[in-house]
Amino acid sequence: QVQLVESGGGSVQAGGSLRLSCVASMDTYSTVYMAWFRQAPGKKREGVAAIYTGNGVPYYPDSVRGRFFISQDNDKSTLYLHMISLQPGDTATYYCAATTLVVEGLSPLQEARYHYWGQGTQVTVSS
Repeated sequence: QVQLVESGGGSVQAGGSLRLSCVASMDTYSTVYMAWFRQAPGKKREGVAAIYTGNGVPYYPDSVRGRFFISQDNDKSTLYLHMISLQPGDTATYYCAATTLVVEGLSPLQEARYHYWGQGTQVTVSS
């Protein structure tokens, strides 16, 4: 069982930065991928960053590449999302996710890959 608790959300002006944290408890060494998703009101949840916990290889969609950076502590207990050059379009609730399963055919940024989720942290970017 993996429990995830996010923190670090808040309100910033456009161009600002934030760092989100996700503390994972219990059996973190069994995770295969961890990721950050976001969901804005009225929109689908989308993956914004993922990491293969075995070797730290990151994955990003084009919409955030070069602005968002995912990382993990060496003991894999904490996942981070460092966001720079934030834009109003980045306003959303951000969720941490993890999976302990190896699933073929799914992108690391696909919601269906993950079965552990945090409660979310709100990020609001004003213009």
